[in-house]
Amino acid sequence: MQAAVASFGVPTFKSPLRTALFFDHRDSSKLFFPSIQKPSRKLICRPPAGKYLADDYLVKKLSAKEIQDLVKGERNVPLIVDFYATWCGPCILMAQVLETLAVEYENKALIVKVDTDDEHEFARDMQVRGLPTLYFISSDPSKDAIRTEGLIPIQMMRSILENDM
Repeated sequence: MQAAVASFGVPTFKSPLRTALFFDHRDSSKLFFPSIQKPSRKLICRPPAGKYLADDYLVKKLSAKEIQDLVKGERNVPLIVDFYATWCGPCILMAQVLETLAVEYENKALIVKVDTDDEHEFARDMQVRGLPTLYFISSDPSKDAIRTEGLIPIQMMRSILENDM
């Protein structure tokens, strides 16, 4: 520690503890905006793309063109279109529920996914504002599609498929 003489002649000691406890309020920017830089992180390997979509899943990811062909084409089963994003927590939970539903309704419904990050223009055209968004499209062209937004329970999806499609 070094002794310093204050302006009125009394020696004071400057210690690291004293400067840590008593900071100069006139220069508080050092307290709130420290100039310490964080060490940069190196990426060891590239993260896996689409880690929640495997080839053996029943719910397949399709492009906008493929979805439009499915909707315009002839089907004898209802179509469920799931608009999702890989970074969306509720979408990941909904994917698990949709896989369960795909097992239950394997021959009675067709369930597909659309990644809104890849197909943002199609999602905008379909007025997707919240995730996950589901469209239930009947095989009967005279019936209107049903749109849901957010995480919905599997009982509600079963009810829509059995009663409204």
